Amino acid sequence: MPDTGAPWNIPYVEATDLVSGWPTDSLALANAIAAGLDDAVVAGIGSNVVSTTKTDVWSAASTSFTDVTGLAVTITPTSATSKVLVLASFMSSSSTISNAQTVMRLVRDATPVGIGDAAGNRSPGFGAGVGWNDSHPRLNSIIFLDSPATTSATTYQIQMLARSGTMYVGRSGNDADASYSARSASFITAIEVAA
Repeated sequence: MPDTGAPWNIPYVEATDLVSGWPTDSLALANAIAAGLDDAVVAGIGSNVVSTTKTDVWSAASTSFTDVTGLAVTITPTSATSKVLVLASFMSSSSTISNAQTVMRLVRDATPVGIGDAAGNRSPGFGAGVGWNDSHPRLNSIIFLDSPATTSATTYQIQMLARSGTMYVGRSGNDADASYSARSASFITAIEVAA
């Protein structure tokens, strides 16, 4: 039987065994895959990644959007045609059980991105939450592919507003000193993707 050329030396017999669909030169295939991965790196896919981890808690009492301190990331694209994939995850809560609505949004520098359409007095964002119990926080996340069209340093920032009371990130509303009461880390990552 002819050798496939693979390092594990799997025999190949055309149309007669379980690997009949296997390429006759799997080493060439492996090399082609490796070359494709190398090309992806050269093109800038995943070669420019920045990330911020926030381990402390944050609080604010604001009925207008305000920055969540420490939940931001700055990336400098290598090409103006590149896209930026932004991923964020964080736990939030409120001090009030009733009227506990909060809204989250992502801004690129001063420009909101990845948000819903404006409608009357409603606040466009990527997420919103209503707490039914101040000991039960919510997990919020966003995955957004942006087109900043720049090679300048670009900052992505999470902002929040609350209908009333105090809003928190990284802790529950009542922050009970008990094993069931969480303190959580928050994350935001930006990845340049070549277009």
